[in-house]
Amino acid sequence: VKAWYKWLARDNRVLYNPASELEMPKVGRRLPKAILSAKEAEIVLSKPDLADPCGLRDRAILEVFYSCGIRRRELSNLTLYDVDADRKTLMVRQGKGKKDRLIPIGKRALEWIGRYLEESRPLLVVNTNERTLFLSTLGQALEPDSLTEYVRRYVDTADIGKKGSCHLFRHTMATLMLENGADIRYIQAMLGHADLSTTQIYTQVSIRKLQQIHSLTHPADNPKPDEEGEGDDSKPNGASQPVTDESKPEEPPKANPTAES
Repeated sequence: VKAWYKWLARDNRVLYNPASELEMPKVGRRLPKAILSAKEAEIVLSKPDLADPCGLRDRAILEVFYSCGIRRRELSNLTLYDVDADRKTLMVRQGKGKKDRLIPIGKRALEWIGRYLEESRPLLVVNTNERTLFLSTLGQALEPDSLTEYVRRYVDTADIGKKGSCHLFRHTMATLMLENGADIRYIQAMLGHADLSTTQIYTQVSIRKLQQIHSLTHPADNPKPDEEGEGDDSKPNGASQPVTDESKPEEPPKANPTAES
């Protein structure tokens, strides 16, 4: 409505813009509902049946989600030419906002893609001219809704007490990389966020580094010695009370050579 009245006023179809003073509601940014730990992510990754061609494909898909944090639509659009094993890069074409981006992909994810290409994809391909990387049982590109169903099933099977699907791995990748010291600007490039403020939401769930800084710097956990030499009563059980002569352990009596002689 604001844009429409703005156009009407600019085109002299109305005398003034009655919507110019309208205040738009602010959209809140909610924290991700669940984040996997590194151990929980490995449990989910181990669930596909590798003896089945689709299971091997799904393991490769999970590895790509975990390594790159791409969106489900971006993964379903991947082609054989978008993966560069030599440079260890992944080309995301026409991502959100119709933007391309080149991002790194991990060695382990590349190994699983290679195994899928050798053992599984030849059994799924129908049209030899098909260039889509991950194929369905019909030899076609996977639909995003199908990806959601597959990943959610593996998360539920893992029985880790958390719910989620494709975006769960996107959140997990960003949070774990931040906790391990990655700069937020690099996370922004990985996720393909146009605005850094969108990426900054992950700094609110990346708590491990904050816990380390808290334990190292908070005065309650790191009291400084009192310059006046007074005792510190802030610790429980009198742990910081100075040791007096009465509280010192008794030393064993020394031998008296004169008495022995």
